[in-house]
Amino acid sequence: MRHRARSRKFGRTSAHRLAMVRNMVTSLLEHGRIETTDAKAKEVRRLAERMITLGKRGTLHARRRALRVIRSREVAARVFGDLADRYRGRPGGYTRVLKLRRRVGDDAPVSLLELVEGGEEAAAKAPAGRKRGGEKAAKARKSAAAGKETGATRRAAEGGGRKARPAGKGKAKSEVAARKPAAPRKTGRSSKSD
Repeated sequence: MRHRARSRKFGRTSAHRLAMVRNMVTSLLEHGRIETTDAKAKEVRRLAERMITLGKRGTLHARRRALRVIRSREVAARVFGDLADRYRGRPGGYTRVLKLRRRVGDDAPVSLLELVEGGEEAAAKAPAGRKRGGEKAAKARKSAAAGKETGATRRAAEGGGRKARPAGKGKAKSEVAARKPAAPRKTGRSSKSD
């Protein structure tokens, strides 16, 4: 069971694991993308997004907290300058993990962890009408604005749609009795003794 297990251990001591993650976060924030295994990418993503959020705060305390993780003052300056401005209007999700291939030596799944395009240019590229309910809801809103009648609006006007069950009525007793009893569960044990 993984109750309250917060992070992956990667078969390393805590000091080695912390150093590895700090180095990878610094490299990601410096270069914009890194290639690593899936598990490491998912773990590094958590800390990298937290660093960008600290950069957006811009306070002295946030800078000191970020410098506990980020290994380079130049990279920290970039986080608190360029990246903070780039993601100012974005409420999270600054990175993406793209699965690439399986590594030749040990068959480990390899991913590309990269910073997403941020700010207004990413919001401008996003398709319009994808707020709530997806494409069908957007199409229904568009046709309603144009005065067209859709199936959903027609059913609502007719008072139709799904009929409500009367209160206190569940399944009929015959339906419950007609159901077959569940088959006994098979376990991995053999009933025969050798």
